Amino acid sequence: MSLELIDLELSLHGRVLVPSLSANVDAGEVLVIMGPSGSGKSSLLAFAAGLLEPPLTARGRVRLQGQDISDWPTERRRVGLLFQDDLLFPHLSVRDNLLFAARAGDRRARVRHADDALAQAGLAGMGDRAPASLSGGQRARVSLLRALLAEPQALLLDEPFGKLDAALRQQLRGFVFDTLRQRGVPTLLVTHDPQDRPPGAACIELPALAAPDV
Repeated sequence: MSLELIDLELSLHGRVLVPSLSANVDAGEVLVIMGPSGSGKSSLLAFAAGLLEPPLTARGRVRLQGQDISDWPTERRRVGLLFQDDLLFPHLSVRDNLLFAARAGDRRARVRHADDALAQAGLAGMGDRAPASLSGGQRARVSLLRALLAEPQALLLDEPFGKLDAALRQQLRGFVFDTLRQRGVPTLLVTHDPQDRPPGAACIELPALAAPDV
């Protein structure tokens, strides 16, 4: 699997935020996108996911596994998204949050798959618990598992560690990057913290601009 950004340019009210940018992220690799607020980091992810909205505009192409998905609706792209907030459904159990994303099929098999994923993430036996009963780090792990159970062909991470304390950030970074490497998912990571960059990962730094936070 690979994710390609080809001659991407982002503009706001006719002003260029991100000049022509091209990058290739292979299976299991992470490309880090850094820059201050207003530099267009999150907007770049929105373009890759098919979620960019006016007044932002973009030129360029996105390829996933060799297919040009630039004009595809979001639901066809099979691109997972993970944000600073975990966005778990509070009215569903931890297991049912995972099943919401998992492919349809025999429920018993789906439940086993979800419980196996929880066990691998160090969350064995927590499937019946409410998300509110988990710690911040545990919720973040469940959020990642939910994104991965949808079997995305690429993953977009927007400041996923931003609300965790230093110890949890370090722990979750290792879990996230090890999991993505093992599963061979190409990943774009937006952050302003240099410590979020995994060892050996390529990095694109966007310049500061006098523009609203996008």
